[in-house]
Amino acid sequence: MEVTGNKRFYKWYWFWNIIKHGMLIQGIRNQMAKLGVDVMPYFWTLEGAEIIKPPEVNGETSSFVISRFSVDDVDEAQNLIAGRYYKKLRAYIEEGQICVGIKDNSDIVAFMFIKRDAFLFRGKTFLFNKHEAYLHSMYTFENYRGRRIAPYLRYHCYGICKELGFTKVYSVSEYFNKSSKRFKRKLKAKQTAFYLSIILFKRYKKTYLLKRYS
Repeated sequence: MEVTGNKRFYKWYWFWNIIKHGMLIQGIRNQMAKLGVDVMPYFWTLEGAEIIKPPEVNGETSSFVISRFSVDDVDEAQNLIAGRYYKKLRAYIEEGQICVGIKDNSDIVAFMFIKRDAFLFRGKTFLFNKHEAYLHSMYTFENYRGRRIAPYLRYHCYGICKELGFTKVYSVSEYFNKSSKRFKRKLKAKQTAFYLSIILFKRYKKTYLLKRYS
């Protein structure tokens, strides 16, 4: 009975969480994808091109340190993530990706990755020149959520990208993911193209370009 109760609790928690963050349609889309009907409209987004003020964080940040994470840091982050997390973070490092994160003294607050060369997303390949990169896999730990950490880390990651020689950085913004689009609007990110990706029962896989933006 105790296990059943936990399952019910997490189901209600999941449902309340997506409602609270305005992600009901995104949640339904994710559930349909698990059944084999995976339809995802998304924007290809240019970030860091506009000069903006550093985003403010709720609460104290004097003990925050932003840096490139080592392999040990990435392994620690993977071990600390609660629940089932499908991404193998060490594999990103081993293929040459860069992890940027925040520590609060010795505690990991959040992290994200910078990918160079090319990016394969749902069957479509995006190619980059040597001055371009892709930002992905932003993750904020439970104890620090609700403090506007994501735009804060993203903003400082732009600076690190420039130091590394990346003059343009891109990301994917899922159309129904209001939370992601919200924080990117605060950073004045620009939508450059609108795509529709369809995957049916892992057999049919196609991406359609719906619109380009100037």
